Amino acid sequence: MNSVLDQRHTRGDGVVRDGLWVQGLTTRYGPVTALDDVDLTAPGGRITAVLGANGAGKTTLLRTVSGLLRPQAGRIGLGGTDLTGVNAEDVARAGVAHVPEGRGVITELTVEENLRLGALLGSVRSSVRTPPTIADVYTLFPSLRRRKSQAAHSLSGGERQMLVIGRALLSAPEVLLLDEPSLGLAPQIVSRIFAVLRELVDTEGLAVLLVEQNARSALSIADTGVVLNLGRVVACSDAAELAADDELRHAYLGF
Repeated sequence: MNSVLDQRHTRGDGVVRDGLWVQGLTTRYGPVTALDDVDLTAPGGRITAVLGANGAGKTTLLRTVSGLLRPQAGRIGLGGTDLTGVNAEDVARAGVAHVPEGRGVITELTVEENLRLGALLGSVRSSVRTPPTIADVYTLFPSLRRRKSQAAHSLSGGERQMLVIGRALLSAPEVLLLDEPSLGLAPQIVSRIFAVLRELVDTEGLAVLLVEQNARSALSIADTGVVLNLGRVVACSDAAELAADDELRHAYLGF
Protein backbone atom coordinates (compact mmCIF):
# COMPACT_ATOMS: atom_id res chain seq x y z
CA MET A 1 0.00 0.00 0.00
CA ASN A 2 1.13 3.55 -0.71
CA SER A 3 1.92 6.00 2.09
CA VAL A 4 -1.09 7.94 3.32
CA LEU A 5 0.82 11.15 2.58
CA ASP A 6 1.41 10.93 -1.18
CA GLN A 7 5.00 12.02 -1.80
CA ARG A 8 4.17 13.23 -5.31
CA HIS A 9 2.14 16.04 -3.82
CA THR A 10 3.84 16.84 -0.52
CA ARG A 11 6.73 18.91 0.77
CA GLY A 12 9.28 17.56 3.20
CA ASP A 13 7.06 18.43 6.17
CA GLY A 14 4.14 16.41 4.80
CA VAL A 15 2.10 19.48 3.82
CA VAL A 16 0.29 19.11 0.50
CA ARG A 17 1.30 21.74 -2.04
CA ASP A 18 -2.00 21.96 -3.88
CA GLY A 19 -4.82 20.43 -1.88
CA LEU A 20 -6.21 19.37 1.46
CA TRP A 21 -4.23 17.61 4.17
CA VAL A 22 -4.92 16.32 7.66
CA GLN A 23 -2.37 15.00 10.12
CA GLY A 24 -2.98 13.17 13.38
CA LEU A 25 -6.64 14.22 13.37
CA THR A 26 -8.60 13.14 16.45
CA THR A 27 -12.24 14.11 17.05
CA ARG A 28 -14.39 13.00 19.95
CA TYR A 29 -18.05 13.16 20.89
CA GLY A 30 -17.76 13.23 24.67
CA PRO A 31 -16.03 9.99 25.65
CA VAL A 32 -16.44 8.46 22.18
CA THR A 33 -13.48 8.80 19.78
CA ALA A 34 -14.91 9.17 16.27
CA LEU A 35 -11.59 9.91 14.53
CA ASP A 36 -8.36 8.52 15.93
CA ASP A 37 -5.02 9.92 14.67
CA VAL A 38 -6.11 10.16 11.02
CA ASP A 39 -3.66 11.18 8.29
CA LEU A 40 -4.76 11.71 4.70
CA THR A 41 -4.39 14.00 1.73
CA ALA A 42 -6.70 15.12 -1.08
CA PRO A 43 -4.45 16.69 -3.72
CA GLY A 44 -5.64 18.92 -6.52
CA GLY A 45 -6.60 17.13 -9.72
CA ARG A 46 -7.56 13.92 -7.92
CA ILE A 47 -10.61 12.28 -6.38
CA THR A 48 -9.91 10.78 -2.96
CA ALA A 49 -12.64 8.39 -1.84
CA VAL A 50 -13.17 7.79 1.89
CA LEU A 51 -14.82 4.45 2.46
CA GLY A 52 -15.98 2.33 5.36
CA ALA A 53 -19.01 0.98 7.16
CA ASN A 54 -21.56 3.10 9.03
CA GLY A 55 -19.90 4.51 12.13
CA ALA A 56 -16.41 4.39 10.62
CA GLY A 57 -15.99 8.16 11.01
CA LYS A 58 -16.47 9.29 7.42
CA THR A 59 -19.03 12.05 8.04
CA THR A 60 -17.17 13.16 11.17
CA LEU A 61 -14.07 13.58 9.02
CA LEU A 62 -15.84 15.95 6.62
CA ARG A 63 -17.52 17.88 9.41
CA THR A 64 -14.18 18.34 11.17
CA VAL A 65 -12.39 19.44 8.00
CA SER A 66 -15.14 21.95 7.18
CA GLY A 67 -15.02 23.53 10.65
CA LEU A 68 -18.37 22.26 11.89
CA LEU A 69 -16.59 20.19 14.55
CA ARG A 70 -13.42 21.03 16.45
CA PRO A 71 -10.77 18.33 16.68
CA GLN A 72 -9.16 17.41 19.98
CA ALA A 73 -5.79 16.88 18.28
CA GLY A 74 -4.11 17.11 14.89
CA ARG A 75 -3.86 19.60 12.05
CA ILE A 76 -5.95 20.49 9.00
CA GLY A 77 -4.69 22.56 6.10
CA LEU A 78 -5.20 23.68 2.53
CA GLY A 79 -1.84 23.98 0.79
CA GLY A 80 0.25 26.14 3.09
CA THR A 81 -2.75 27.51 5.02
CA ASP A 82 -3.43 25.96 8.42
CA LEU A 83 -7.18 25.59 8.99
CA THR A 84 -7.01 23.81 12.34
CA GLY A 85 -9.74 25.17 14.62
CA VAL A 86 -10.96 27.69 12.02
CA ASN A 87 -14.73 28.27 11.98
CA ALA A 88 -16.87 26.95 9.14
CA GLU A 89 -17.41 30.31 7.43
CA ASP A 90 -13.69 31.03 7.23
CA VAL A 91 -12.94 27.49 6.05
CA ALA A 92 -15.39 28.10 3.20
CA ARG A 93 -13.75 31.44 2.38
CA ALA A 94 -10.38 29.70 2.30
CA GLY A 95 -11.64 27.47 -0.51
CA VAL A 96 -13.27 24.38 1.02
CA ALA A 97 -16.86 23.68 -0.07
CA HIS A 98 -18.82 21.10 1.93
CA VAL A 99 -21.85 19.34 0.44
CA PRO A 100 -23.35 17.40 3.37
CA GLU A 101 -25.60 14.38 3.10
CA GLY A 102 -29.24 15.23 2.58
CA ARG A 103 -29.28 17.59 -0.42
CA GLY A 104 -29.70 20.79 1.61
CA VAL A 105 -31.19 23.29 -0.82
CA ILE A 106 -33.33 26.23 0.26
CA THR A 107 -36.65 24.85 -0.90
CA GLU A 108 -38.56 28.17 -0.92
CA LEU A 109 -36.10 29.71 -3.40
CA THR A 110 -35.93 28.99 -7.09
CA VAL A 111 -33.14 26.99 -8.67
CA GLU A 112 -31.44 30.14 -9.91
CA GLU A 113 -31.80 31.92 -6.56
CA ASN A 114 -30.12 28.98 -4.86
CA LEU A 115 -27.27 29.18 -7.35
CA ARG A 116 -26.84 32.91 -6.81
CA LEU A 117 -26.10 32.23 -3.15
CA GLY A 118 -23.13 30.12 -4.15
CA ALA A 119 -21.98 32.76 -6.61
CA LEU A 120 -21.80 35.36 -3.81
CA LEU A 121 -18.92 33.51 -2.15
CA GLY A 122 -17.31 32.84 -5.51
CA SER A 123 -17.15 36.56 -6.22
CA VAL A 124 -15.30 37.09 -2.93
CA ARG A 125 -12.78 34.39 -3.83
CA SER A 126 -12.32 35.36 -7.50
CA SER A 127 -8.72 36.47 -6.96
CA VAL A 128 -7.84 32.92 -5.88
CA ARG A 129 -9.67 30.86 -8.51
CA THR A 130 -11.80 32.18 -11.35
CA PRO A 131 -15.33 31.29 -10.32
CA PRO A 132 -17.63 29.48 -12.73
CA THR A 133 -20.83 31.16 -13.78
CA ILE A 134 -24.40 30.03 -13.36
CA ALA A 135 -24.40 29.37 -17.10
CA ASP A 136 -21.47 26.98 -16.55
CA VAL A 137 -23.50 25.07 -13.98
CA TYR A 138 -26.40 24.83 -16.42
CA THR A 139 -24.00 23.38 -18.98
CA LEU A 140 -22.84 20.76 -16.49
CA PHE A 141 -26.41 19.96 -15.39
CA PRO A 142 -28.81 20.79 -18.26
CA SER A 143 -31.91 19.72 -16.32
CA LEU A 144 -31.33 22.64 -13.92
CA ARG A 145 -31.53 25.13 -16.80
CA ARG A 146 -34.97 23.81 -17.71
CA ARG A 147 -36.12 24.30 -14.12
CA LYS A 148 -34.28 27.50 -13.24
CA SER A 149 -37.48 29.41 -12.38
CA GLN A 150 -39.02 26.60 -10.35
CA ALA A 151 -38.93 26.46 -6.56
CA ALA A 152 -36.34 23.98 -5.34
CA HIS A 153 -38.98 21.98 -3.45
CA SER A 154 -40.39 20.85 -6.80
CA LEU A 155 -37.16 19.16 -7.90
CA SER A 156 -36.47 15.44 -7.86
CA GLY A 157 -33.87 14.05 -5.49
CA GLY A 158 -31.33 13.84 -8.29
CA GLU A 159 -31.97 17.42 -9.37
CA ARG A 160 -31.59 18.63 -5.78
CA GLN A 161 -28.23 16.89 -5.58
CA MET A 162 -27.15 18.54 -8.83
CA LEU A 163 -28.32 21.90 -7.48
CA VAL A 164 -26.41 21.68 -4.21
CA ILE A 165 -23.25 20.56 -6.02
CA GLY A 166 -23.67 23.36 -8.55
CA ARG A 167 -24.11 25.88 -5.76
CA ALA A 168 -20.92 24.61 -4.10
CA LEU A 169 -18.99 24.86 -7.37
CA LEU A 170 -20.05 28.49 -7.78
CA SER A 171 -18.06 29.33 -4.64
CA ALA A 172 -14.91 28.56 -6.70
CA PRO A 173 -13.56 26.01 -4.21
CA GLU A 174 -10.10 24.52 -4.17
CA VAL A 175 -11.51 21.45 -2.42
CA LEU A 176 -14.98 19.92 -2.66
CA LEU A 177 -16.15 17.73 0.24
CA LEU A 178 -19.01 15.43 -0.76
CA ASP A 179 -20.92 13.31 1.75
CA GLU A 180 -22.88 10.41 0.20
CA PRO A 181 -23.88 12.16 -3.06
CA SER A 182 -25.35 8.95 -4.49
CA LEU A 183 -27.65 8.19 -1.55
CA GLY A 184 -31.15 7.29 -2.74
CA LEU A 185 -30.53 8.26 -6.37
CA ALA A 186 -31.14 6.27 -9.53
CA PRO A 187 -28.00 4.78 -11.11
CA GLN A 188 -28.18 6.98 -14.21
CA ILE A 189 -28.29 10.13 -12.06
CA VAL A 190 -25.33 8.91 -10.02
CA SER A 191 -23.41 8.23 -13.23
CA ARG A 192 -24.07 11.78 -14.45
CA ILE A 193 -22.96 13.37 -11.17
CA PHE A 194 -19.82 11.25 -11.01
CA ALA A 195 -18.99 12.02 -14.64
CA VAL A 196 -19.22 15.75 -13.92
CA LEU A 197 -16.94 15.37 -10.89
CA ARG A 198 -14.38 13.47 -12.95
CA GLU A 199 -14.48 16.17 -15.65
CA LEU A 200 -13.95 18.98 -13.14
CA VAL A 201 -11.06 17.19 -11.48
CA ASP A 202 -9.36 16.44 -14.79
CA THR A 203 -9.88 19.84 -16.44
CA GLU A 204 -9.95 22.31 -13.53
CA GLY A 205 -7.59 20.67 -11.05
CA LEU A 206 -10.28 20.51 -8.35
CA ALA A 207 -9.53 18.37 -5.30
CA VAL A 208 -12.46 16.15 -4.30
CA LEU A 209 -12.80 14.30 -0.99
CA LEU A 210 -15.68 11.90 -1.59
CA VAL A 211 -17.39 10.00 1.21
CA GLU A 212 -19.45 7.13 -0.18
CA GLN A 213 -21.26 4.10 1.18
CA ASN A 214 -21.29 2.67 -2.37
CA ALA A 215 -17.63 1.68 -2.38
CA ARG A 216 -17.73 0.00 -5.78
CA SER A 217 -19.01 3.15 -7.53
CA ALA A 218 -16.67 5.44 -5.61
CA LEU A 219 -13.58 3.40 -6.45
CA SER A 220 -14.59 3.34 -10.12
CA ILE A 221 -14.06 7.12 -10.42
CA ALA A 222 -11.54 7.78 -7.63
CA ASP A 223 -7.78 8.03 -7.96
CA THR A 224 -7.08 7.11 -4.33
CA GLY A 225 -9.08 5.23 -1.73
CA VAL A 226 -8.85 5.64 2.04
CA VAL A 227 -10.59 3.05 4.22
CA LEU A 228 -11.70 3.98 7.73
CA ASN A 229 -12.68 1.53 10.45
CA LEU A 230 -13.77 2.72 13.89
CA GLY A 231 -12.18 6.10 13.25
CA ARG A 232 -8.77 4.84 12.11
CA VAL A 233 -7.21 4.57 8.65
CA VAL A 234 -6.76 0.86 7.90
CA ALA A 235 -5.81 1.21 4.22
CA CYS A 236 -4.81 3.90 1.75
CA SER A 237 -3.83 3.14 -1.82
CA ASP A 238 -4.56 3.54 -5.49
CA ALA A 239 -8.30 3.05 -6.03
CA ALA A 240 -7.85 0.23 -8.53
CA GLU A 241 -5.52 -1.56 -6.13
CA LEU A 242 -8.07 -1.34 -3.32
CA ALA A 243 -10.86 -2.57 -5.60
CA ALA A 244 -8.74 -5.61 -6.51
CA ASP A 245 -7.94 -6.52 -2.89
CA ASP A 246 -10.52 -9.21 -2.15
CA GLU A 247 -9.63 -9.61 1.51
CA LEU A 248 -9.87 -5.88 2.25
CA ARG A 249 -13.09 -5.47 0.25
CA HIS A 250 -14.81 -8.30 2.07
CA ALA A 251 -13.60 -7.12 5.49
CA TYR A 252 -14.40 -3.42 5.21
CA LEU A 253 -16.25 -2.49 2.01
CA GLY A 254 -19.03 -5.03 1.66
CA PHE A 255 -18.54 -6.13 -1.95
